[in-house]
Amino acid sequence: MTPQDAVARFNTILAHAWMIRTFLKHAEEIQDSEAMLDVPRTLYDSIRAVEPAFERGDLADYLRRLRGKLPKVRRAAEYFACHFKEFSPHTNFAMAAASLQGVVQQMEEIFAGLDWEAVKALPKPDRPSDPLDEIEIPEV
Repeated sequence: MTPQDAVARFNTILAHAWMIRTFLKHAEEIQDSEAMLDVPRTLYDSIRAVEPAFERGDLADYLRRLRGKLPKVRRAAEYFACHFKEFSPHTNFAMAAASLQGVVQQMEEIFAGLDWEAVKALPKPDRPSDPLDEIEIPEV
């Protein structure tokens, strides 16, 4: 899969993740649980992390950043799927859990099929230097 095709697919998948995040952010059932609130926070952080790269047309940076966020998204999806019934057995929560697991599965499939040599060969777009872009945040 080309980097351009991957980014196009990821943008659609991240739109789904954003809707899950919005549902959970406003779900009264989880507002008293910091652990459950980490799910929409993780989605927000992951989606917003790739926006600057997308806006400047830096597909390689977009893909690198999103690949780095995948383990956190996977953990959030697994946590949500295992614990949502503690907050509500409603179909909305069950479907959000299934949808989030689907988001992770699709992300993993895209990354597995991505031509990483083509990613490495992408030209770097001209952009002003931002020292914050160089900070590597370790996975926790």
